[in-house]
Amino acid sequence: MATWKQVERAIAKRLNGKRIGAIGKATADVVSDWLSVEVKHRKQLPEWLKTALDQARNGAGERMPIVVLHECGQRHSEDLVLIRLADFELWFSEVTDGHSD
Repeated sequence: MATWKQVERAIAKRLNGKRIGAIGKATADVVSDWLSVEVKHRKQLPEWLKTALDQARNGAGERMPIVVLHECGQRHSEDLVLIRLADFELWFSEVTDGHSD
């Protein structure tokens, strides 16, 4: 299993960014010219989250598939947007240099 450091390095490489690493301050894990990335590595992601993304992908056609996560009682400006890294790279190809898994 990959460590969180290995995952941060892989994401930095895919996004043409630089891994900042733990420097004792609240900073991004990876930065690029236009991205500030917080990387979270978990043994397993919730199945309902993956199912929601599958639903978005199945209905997207030529559009960008995203999932919007809304917490009850919160402002929509605080909602979260979820997108697969591969779809992000496809739509925003300038951030990737073609590295894959």
